[in-house]
Formats: sequence, structure tokens, C-alpha cells
Amino acid sequence: MMSLSGNVSASLVSTITSRDSINITSSSSAKLLSFGRADSITGHQFPLARSYSSTKRGRNVTPLKVVCVDYPRPDLDNTSNFMEAAYLSSIFRASPRPSKPLNIVIAGAGLAGLSTAKYLADAGHKPILLEARDVLGGKVAAWKDKDGDWYETGLHIFFGAYPNVQNLFGELGINDRLQWKEHSMIFAMPNKPGEFSRFDFPDVLPAPLNGIWAILRNNEMLTWPEKVKFAIGLLPAMLGGQPYVEAQDGLSVQDWMRQQGIPDRVTTEVFIAMSKALNFINPDELSMQCILIALNRFLQEKHGSKIAFLDGSPPERLCKPIVEHIESLGGQVRLNSRIQKIELNKDGTVRNFLLNDGNIIKGDAYVFAAPVDILKLLLPEDWKPIPYFKKLDKLVGVPVINVHIWFDRKLRNTYDHLLFSRSPLLSVYADMSVTCKEYYDPNRSMLELVFAPAEEWISRSDSDIIDATMSELSRLFPDEIAADQSKAKILKYHVVKTPRSVYKTVPDCEPCRPLQRSPIEGFYLAGDYTKQKYLASMEGAVLSEKFCAQAIVQDYDLLAARGEVIAEASLV
Repeated sequence: MMSLSGNVSASLVSTITSRDSINITSSSSAKLLSFGRADSITGHQFPLARSYSSTKRGRNVTPLKVVCVDYPRPDLDNTSNFMEAAYLSSIFRASPRPSKPLNIVIAGAGLAGLSTAKYLADAGHKPILLEARDVLGGKVAAWKDKDGDWYETGLHIFFGAYPNVQNLFGELGINDRLQWKEHSMIFAMPNKPGEFSRFDFPDVLPAPLNGIWAILRNNEMLTWPEKVKFAIGLLPAMLGGQPYVEAQDGLSVQDWMRQQGIPDRVTTEVFIAMSKALNFINPDELSMQCILIALNRFLQEKHGSKIAFLDGSPPERLCKPIVEHIESLGGQVRLNSRIQKIELNKDGTVRNFLLNDGNIIKGDAYVFAAPVDILKLLLPEDWKPIPYFKKLDKLVGVPVINVHIWFDRKLRNTYDHLLFSRSPLLSVYADMSVTCKEYYDPNRSMLELVFAPAEEWISRSDSDIIDATMSELSRLFPDEIAADQSKAKILKYHVVKTPRSVYKTVPDCEPCRPLQRSPIEGFYLAGDYTKQKYLASMEGAVLSEKFCAQAIVQDYDLLAARGEVIAEASLV
């Protein structure tokens, strides 16, 4: 393990005296010891910002004492993007209270649907949120297995460059649930098994100097001539701003790099890892706009690339507080409420949502906040020729697989951080027994890994996926993991397959992303695939729902009058 360096803003220190459209499957090869809420990283002593300690004794383990330390939350509140996001949130709280609150039916309790309901409730309306499954979160859903351990739809990271998400945490009073890590990006070295290369962002420098310094200081991944060519290639993006970024949507990452004269090795060394982390596909498929949006945020904001892990499962630690907020303001959240059909009035507007159980849900307005693939399945025939809906054909969810493996020992060649594997089959991974408080274990590691690209693997058996994962892990942990389990042994695993995740950000998709207000009166869309300036991400989902909620608030008079007409017609 490389030594941790730079300014500390979160860590943990321990002293140890001895050594549905988502398919979920699991296997167990041994009975698991109960997991504790602790971890060990030896040899690093950090100043305590907020800490707790625990002493526990496990079977065949001598007593240990663990002290956990969180990195301080970075100073995000004074950035222009954070203040812009905060202002957008304040509009809903400050808007005039409606004389007759609208009943707004929202399909999908992922982050987009939950946040849409939250901000509409803030504006004085009564959202009715419908979720098809029995779990909150959509793409951030998670489940508990029979041992009480959580496994998730994806490995979710919260960046400093997520101003709307960061505002949401603050508005809910749960900022302390984010565990911030040191400001670094850490890449495995395929040609040096077991070694890592770091980009460390110094806290003393402002953006973009801290990012430039991080790149210049790393001499293991790129040569100086490659860095210079890369910097020159990026100049048009830095000078052209957002208009230039949007104009690059027609090029793949690979094509753009070659057009700018940047050596292919820059793509293979750095941007394969970034492409798979951002959209689960390789640089020859990914739109360059996606990379430039991320680079723009990471280089222009001092803490933009700083990451945090949620301190527990997303449904409990993030989604549940949103639900509690919605319900405290008179809104409703209903699980196991799958939509069978969007039924229309004679004029083509929505009459109601018909559920699988036969129930009919009516509202003054309707929001579809489920993934674009589900929307296309439920789209009424009368709407399909409309250009607004027809252009959705190009937006297709990308397959992704999330793998969780519990080992019989504590792995040492890891970090309290997100790691870029640079593996042909794996994207990013983390030892969640180190990075997440609720998953801490001082004696066992649980690796959570994103298996991508997954298109050729989504239909393969779980045992095939685990075998392939173990083969890749043997390169990342050559002294600790062998493909045949002759070293670290698997106690159990869970494989979560999502055949259609975020939309596949291939070139020329940007014009196909719809605005949140549809041409159908009273019908709106929310989701990270809708038009907003961020990626297909948690930040994009939250920003999209703010735009959706804002459109509904702006349309209040029209929707209220429409409701009165419908009510009068029903009495005739």
C-alpha cells in the first residue's frame, strides 16, 4: 500500500493487537462472523475532527480498539454553483402558498422522483409518489441479506461538484452522513500489480492550480510530453466554456483526443478509467461532452473532485429522510405501486395512472420520474408520433453490474477511498468495510465493485461474473487474492444486474434529451436523462427534478384552472 499523503480531511485509525429490471443473486460459502462497525488502517495517525471508538472481541481474535475519524466537510457553501443551487431551492420555500394545493402524481421513487416530491411539498403542494418496488432509491436502491448486510445497486460517490445534492443534504439536516475522503484520485497500475498511482490535490492552492499541480506531480501514468500535448488539447475547452463543451457531443472521447493531437496512451492510461466510471462504457463509445463536463467541474472548483461516501445504505440514510420530509408536509409515498398504463382523456391529456393492482390514481398534474426505458414502454400510442417523445428512441439505458464480495480476511492493499481499477472488466471499487461506517469490519473486507462495460456479461451466470472478477482482483491484490481462492477465500457474494441503468451517453444524444415540461398539458418528466447541464448522475437527477418542480409551480394557474374544469365536467 502506498503511504497516504496530503492534507487530511477524513480517515480512520485503528489499533489492532492481532491479525426486477434489476436481478439480484447471492451465494455463500461459509457462515459469516457478525460485522462490526470498525476498520483498520495501520501506520497512519491523523488529527481527530469527529471520532468515536469501540472495543470488540471476535471469535479467534484478540481484543482490538478502533478509533474512527471523519475528514471535515470541505468549504462548499461559498462557491457560485452551491449558491445558485441554494437559490433554486429557496424559490420553492418562498413561493406564495397556493390557495388550492395541487395533487401531483409522481411515478418513480428514485432520487429524481423523491426530490421532485420534496420540492413540490416545499412549495405547498401535495405530491403522491408511486414506487413500483418495495424499496426506495431507484438506481441507488439497496437491500439487506439474511445476515443483515447491505448490498447495493451501485457504488455511489458524492462529489464536491454536486451542488444540488449537497444542498439537499443540508436542507434535510444530514450533512454529517457524508464521509469525506482526502482529496485524491487513485488509479491501479496494471503493469505493476498491487501498486497504485495518485493524483493529490493540495488544499493550499485554488482551482484550477490544485488540479494542474496534481497532474504535474504524477509522473507514473503520463510522460511530460504527453502532459503537454494533453494540456494544449484542452485549451479550446478551457477558453470556449460551456458552448464549446456542448459542441463536442458529436465526437467520442477517442475521436476527440485524436483530433486534438493527444496521444492514444493518454486515453488508455487515464480516460478508459474515467469513461467507465462516468457512464460504464469505453472511450470509443462515450461522448466527449461527458468527459469535458466532468473536467470542467473538477478543474474549475477547488473541491469539485473531492469525494464522500454515504455512511450507510442509501435507502435508509438518504431516501428515508426525504420521505419523512415529504410526509411531514402532507405528501404521500406509496411502495409496491407499479403503473400498468397511462390512460388518456379524449384530448390526449392524462386522465389517470392505472396500477397493476387495478387501482386508479388521479391528480392535477403527473410526473414521470422513472428511467427513460420504462417511460418508452408505457408511452401511450397517441403520443409516440410527437417529436418530443419520438426523439427519446436514441436514449437507451446502459447495462451495469454491481458485485459485492465478502472475504475471510482483512485485505491490506487498499485505501479508505474510491479506487480506479483500470481493469478491462472492472471500473471502480472500494473496500466498503473501510470506507463506510455502517459497513465497517476490523477483520473482514467487503469489496464493492462496478463491473463494466457489462453488455457482454449481463446475461452470463453469476459464477462466471465472480470468476472473472476474482481473476481481475488477483492482479490488484497479487499477494492476497488468487483466482482459485488459494489465498483470500470468498465467504459470500451478491451480484446485482441492472440491464438498463443511466442512459448511454454516446455521441449526438444531447439533442434527444427532453425538457421537463412536455407538450402534453399537465404531464412532466424528471430524471437525469432530461435536459440539464450535469451528467447522467445523482446531481443530474436532483437538478432535473428542481427544473420539473419549477415548471409545475410556474404552471400553477393553468393546472388549477384545468382541475376545476375537469371537476365540473365530472359533475355533469
